[in-house]
Parts: sequence; structure tokens; C-alpha cells
Amino acid sequence: MKCFVTGASGFVGANLVHELNARGHSVRCLLRSKADLRGLEGAQYETVSGDILDASALEAGLAGCDWCFHVAASYHLWLPDYAPMYQANVEGTRNVLTAAGRAGCSRIVYTSTVGCIGLPRQCGDRIVPTDESTPVSEAQMSNHYKRSKWRAERVALELAASGLPVVVVNPSAPVGPRDVKPTPTGKVIVDFLNRAMPAYLDTGLNWVHVRDVAAGHVLAAEKGRVGERYILGNRNGNWSMKEAFAVLEELAGVSAPKVRIPYAVAWTAAQVDEVISRITGTPPKAPIAGVRMARYKMYFNPEKAVRELGLPQTPPREALSDAIDWFRSHSNVAT
Repeated sequence: MKCFVTGASGFVGANLVHELNARGHSVRCLLRSKADLRGLEGAQYETVSGDILDASALEAGLAGCDWCFHVAASYHLWLPDYAPMYQANVEGTRNVLTAAGRAGCSRIVYTSTVGCIGLPRQCGDRIVPTDESTPVSEAQMSNHYKRSKWRAERVALELAASGLPVVVVNPSAPVGPRDVKPTPTGKVIVDFLNRAMPAYLDTGLNWVHVRDVAAGHVLAAEKGRVGERYILGNRNGNWSMKEAFAVLEELAGVSAPKVRIPYAVAWTAAQVDEVISRITGTPPKAPIAGVRMARYKMYFNPEKAVRELGLPQTPPREALSDAIDWFRSHSNVAT
């Protein structure tokens, strides 16, 4: 298949391009002129210059393509002005998916986030991971990033209902190679390796190998049902930060932080940090949105994607090991 990929220079996008190459598909990437292409090293692809708000670039890029993967997104937990993020995430999604429909793509895969899935429930001492059927509304979107992605997902599902062949995927917390920027999750690992994390919040994530997430995108194009959402996660990946740090300690030979920060302390520090940011215009180290999200253990159930798509289930331990190896080979981290 001839595939069009937005966000190809990002963490998930770059791994998707490599996965498409490995499966014999040809790839055309929409890339900005100053995009960081390190994650695409070794990949084979055509380049179309432009962005998701550029109608002519989308038309040129999508011409003759069979599949469209819309991975690009503006991901910020703090901005002095959130309007550009809504423009990119909501209107950009409408632009890409509509253009893909006009181009005649047989499958259009939209990359959402598990942030748009309902929060896990606490049953006594146990946290019950949630799935795609869990009731959720925009009122539960606790920050501008999640709200913008929620609205973008609504656009995708509305276009699917109107007849476009759109499938939605919701990655959990990918880790692994090619996290160039790095992502917020990758930054946790980098800080850990650099011994720059003296304490932690009592939160949790569904850790998944980025290679599985990339494969999940391709499987969604091959097997996904139009108008459906699929969590791209790992059924054994629901780990607290304490559990994840214990594995990182064993794999990397770096001592895990032992001090747990009370939520109230983190919240107060984030409030002060954002006041300073409003004065200086520089992003806070710990935005309120991030602390608020960390209040919940983000545990999810990917069984639908495993059952319907055949989503691979690489052990999370292997994902963390691959991330450590990549960061130590490509970043300025402790060895």
C-alpha cells in the first residue's frame, strides 16, 4: 500500500514509518521544513513539505495514497495561549481526514490518546483498568491538551459516521527507541538514568512498547472496524511508578528514588511554578495539568485490540530495556 503519514518525525510517527517499511509498504511523510529527522534515520520515504493546516500540501501528499495515518498533534501541558493547540489538534484533524476522504483512501487511521478513555475505577484496594466502552464525557477532560484531543476524536468519529473509513487508535504510554525529543514518558526514563529524579508521585501508567503501538496502527488499517476505537496498550503493562522504577533500577543499575511526594505538595509546587511561568513566559517544570493527571493511575485494558487486531504484546520490561539502550546510545545520559 502507498501510505501517507503526518507526524512522521515524532516518536510514534517515526516508529510507524519504520514498521510500514518493514511490512513492504511505501511511505510519504508530511514534514515541516525544520523537522527533526533523527527518528527517521534509515527509513525509506518520500517527503511532502508542509503541515496539517496547509490544504495544498495535504492534497499533494495524499494523491494516489491508499492509507492515511494522522499521527501529528500538538502536545503541551502548559502554553501561554492554547488557541494554536486547538487549531492544530481539532481543525488540523478535520483537514487531514477530510482530505484523505477526498483522495479516496480506503483506510484512515486517526491517532488519539487514552486520555480520551474513561478513568479507571477504584474497587477497594484494586484499580479496575478501563476499556473503550467506559462512559466518558468532555467534562472529564481535565486540561487543554486532553480537551483538544477529545474534540479531535469527536471530529474523527463524526466523519466516520458520515461515511469516511476512519478507525481511531488510543495509545497508552509508549516507550522504546527513537524517542528523540523525548516525550514526557521518555523524559521520566532519561531523568531516572541521569539520577535527576530524587522523588516520585504515586501514579501509574499502562506501559507499552512503541513497536507494538506502531504495529497497532498498521493492524488498524488492515483489520479495524470503521468508527471504532482501539486502545493500543499492554495487558500486563499497568504498573505504578514505584513498580516501573524497580524494573528500571534492575535493568539500568541505577538506584530508584525512595521518596514519594504527597499530592498536595506537588500541587502547591505546580501552582507556584505556573505563576513564575506567567511572568517569564517559560514553560513550568511541573505544570498543574501534569500533576492533576498524575493523581490517577492510568490503567487500561487493551483486550479489544488484542482480540480484533492481533495487537502484539511485547513484555513492558523489554520496552523499558529497549528505551534504556536507545537513550544511552543517542542521548547524554549516564551509562
